[in-house]
Amino acid sequence: MTTTQHRTSFVFDFAEGSREQSDLLGGKGANLAEMTRLGLPVPPGFTITTTACRSYLTTGEVPPGLADEVAAHLGRLEQELGRELGDADDPLLVSVRSGAKFSMPGMMETILDIGLNDRSVHGLAKHSGDEHFAWDSYRRLLQMYARTVLDVPDELLHAAMAPQYGVHGVATPEELPTAAIQSVCAALKAVIAHHSGREFPQDPREQLELAINAVFRSWSTPRAQLYRRQENIPDDLGTAVNVMAMVFGNRGPDSGTGVAFTRDPASGEPGVYGDYLQNAQGEDVVAGVRNTIPLIQLQGIDADSYEKLMAAMNKLELHYRDLCDIEFTIERGRLWILQTRVGKRTAAAAFRIAVQLVDEGLITMDEALARVSGTQLSQLMFPRFDSSHDTAVLARGVAASPGAAVGVAAFDSATAQRFAAEGQPVILVRRETTPDDLPGMVAAEGIVTTRGGKTSHAAVVARGMGKTCVCGVATLTVDPEARRAVTPDGEEIAEGDLLSVDGLAGTVYRGRVAVVPSPVVAFFEKGAESNDADELVTAVDRILRHADQVRTLGVHANADTPADARRSRRFGAEGIGLCRTEHMFLGERRQFVEELILAEGPAEQQAALDRLLPLQRADFTEIFTAMDGLPVTVRLIDPPLHEFLPDLTDLSVRVAVDHVQGRIDPENDRLLAAVRRMHEANPMLGLRGVRLGIVIPGLFALQTRAIAEAAAAVAAAGGDVRPEIMVPLVASEQEMRLVRSEIEEVIATVAAETGQQVATRIGTMIEVPRAALCAGSIARSADFFSFGTNDLTQLTWAFSRDDVEATIFPRYLENRVFAVSPFETIDPNGVGRLVRIALAEGRAANPDLVVGVCGEHGGDPRSIEFFAAAGLDYVSCSPFRVPVARLEAGRATVTASSSDTR
Repeated sequence: MTTTQHRTSFVFDFAEGSREQSDLLGGKGANLAEMTRLGLPVPPGFTITTTACRSYLTTGEVPPGLADEVAAHLGRLEQELGRELGDADDPLLVSVRSGAKFSMPGMMETILDIGLNDRSVHGLAKHSGDEHFAWDSYRRLLQMYARTVLDVPDELLHAAMAPQYGVHGVATPEELPTAAIQSVCAALKAVIAHHSGREFPQDPREQLELAINAVFRSWSTPRAQLYRRQENIPDDLGTAVNVMAMVFGNRGPDSGTGVAFTRDPASGEPGVYGDYLQNAQGEDVVAGVRNTIPLIQLQGIDADSYEKLMAAMNKLELHYRDLCDIEFTIERGRLWILQTRVGKRTAAAAFRIAVQLVDEGLITMDEALARVSGTQLSQLMFPRFDSSHDTAVLARGVAASPGAAVGVAAFDSATAQRFAAEGQPVILVRRETTPDDLPGMVAAEGIVTTRGGKTSHAAVVARGMGKTCVCGVATLTVDPEARRAVTPDGEEIAEGDLLSVDGLAGTVYRGRVAVVPSPVVAFFEKGAESNDADELVTAVDRILRHADQVRTLGVHANADTPADARRSRRFGAEGIGLCRTEHMFLGERRQFVEELILAEGPAEQQAALDRLLPLQRADFTEIFTAMDGLPVTVRLIDPPLHEFLPDLTDLSVRVAVDHVQGRIDPENDRLLAAVRRMHEANPMLGLRGVRLGIVIPGLFALQTRAIAEAAAAVAAAGGDVRPEIMVPLVASEQEMRLVRSEIEEVIATVAAETGQQVATRIGTMIEVPRAALCAGSIARSADFFSFGTNDLTQLTWAFSRDDVEATIFPRYLENRVFAVSPFETIDPNGVGRLVRIALAEGRAANPDLVVGVCGEHGGDPRSIEFFAAAGLDYVSCSPFRVPVARLEAGRATVTASSSDTR
């Protein structure tokens, strides 16, 4: 006879789930279930699902039936362990932890020892035979509960404990004698009552209920919202709640707690990495309030637990096929695994580990590609400190997250935010960080703490955000109230002083240290033939080469000069997708364009054109030579007209002053009249792009001739030249026809003059919403489309980018009008929909139509995934973003492939 096991709606025992259920159980709960299933020593407990949290967030109330389900699962836990929650003689105690699908440092801190009260603390002391341990556990519960459930400010809690530190000459509450801890508990209860307006709850089940509700509420805290915005995590996921039977690392020298990594999360090197702290609870390690010892030293303290931990670490890495981050506790010589997750790592570690796992046969190259990101590659392309500098080291600590960060010292989160808002790079300097410091950590370039190690809160969050971090700088004494830090020899760091932080070496310097290019950039600059690549560069190169093999999306570069063209090619570009000709008219050439625009009559216009032609032709000849065998898309001039004319106000004042002083300059008077005639109230929507080419005869013809003559010269010299001419700001088929006819006529003339027939494609930039909506008709006169998503975004949203990013966007992001700036990542529902419409209708009218994108979105990792899915042929981006685009184009292919097979 078969039976169907009843599944509760909101609560699962650890033994009931698996890691595939992270949507329902959260990442922490899913991994606890997986470890239980694997037979690892996990304390028993249960998980309240994200479904319950979402219901709570929607209604403001605990969902019906949840309390009964929690009571039923708690009853089974009590029966399994033979103890009752908060029993006065032998109490069962539990911890409560949040656990969303994605690891979120901004979420609620763990609450330990729920179930202790004024009666059960005596039972714990009697049963354990350790009165100090019992009262210190009660102190921990009061402190954590007050802060996380009842919102008592941390400074009030520290102030309640501080007098006992002074009396007994200690620095931490764990060092206090039992009687002093009892006094601390009384003081904490008094602060709770005064600040919250209620006594600390003595009913253990009420403690548990309020803690669960606090976890639900923590999803909506400002720091959690900030982290979700930073990491682009959806707001509607909710968090799970994990309730676990307590195990105690603070039971004496044969107990302790630690965090272990199966590989170094900073470098990716295999080995034994992590921190251990004797006679301590997990929060002591994570908070960094006591300095830890390296995990390897556990072998000499408790060899049996060490060997069992190594076996568990190996089992988990092989099972997850990735770097694992493991929290564990040893209680009187018995090992317990409290948590595991795929560990956060630095960008360098991500690439090294991905390749290592391929070489070990654990994952494929496709999987390795999927496990790194363009954002991480970008981090590896930032400069680093010059190793030859002779700046004296101010302080040393633990190299927790690599990078080279320079900024002014700030000693709290609010100041760090203020400095950053003023445009100053910031180094956040703290004793240790807590989730409340998250806004300051986001604002900072680098983080320095005087406590903690590689597994402290500061280190873990910094690695996850790609921030430089040095922890455990014990020689610095930080005084946040006095806004300063002091070295052992009395040297003072005041708030606002400039610091340089080397997260690779774990060093802090006063002042600014010189930086040098990253080894990854140096490798790209030297080219693939370089044979001095280190392990990191080799890993990056292997993964990029695989991305090139699998991607279907081409990667071109935006390059306006021969130097940029050569660099683009070295960085792996397959062509130039945007050569902006207006950028060739800057500096001393600007005057020639001004003369052309203001010319009166054909003679003046031709004279200006004659001066510009050889300059343009020389530019194009160099660019075509640099990109031999690859396409080069040249956009005809598209400036707002005011960029090439004198400022109307300045010119008016100058002429008026001349007249008052009796100096009459007919040329200035003529120029002022012309500028007034050409002046536009909104130049971005005026005489630019295709309109400029139609209104000013000969301008586009000049540029086309320069392109055609340069192409003919390169071809005659044996080069493989592939020019493409792009008409900007087209909104109608008739505009495109008019300009195309002129372009084709010039190309034919040059071919006849030179005897060189160079195939030249003619297309347009889709940057006006009307062009996207009329793409079918425009495509009949175009060989290619290239989406100019910068202007397309401005015109679709009716946003002037320069005006709104500093004024409107902060409030829009805060209120989730959009999760990320539409100028940073493509807006899929608005601008993205126009892209899809234009793509579909353009190819329906012209099946041979080649379609790319050349706006800033072409180098954005999230946008590239959209463009690949939409079916574009290529993206084009700045030279330094080409490797990122290559990587993300490959990732888009393997991600889509894995989705198709699921």
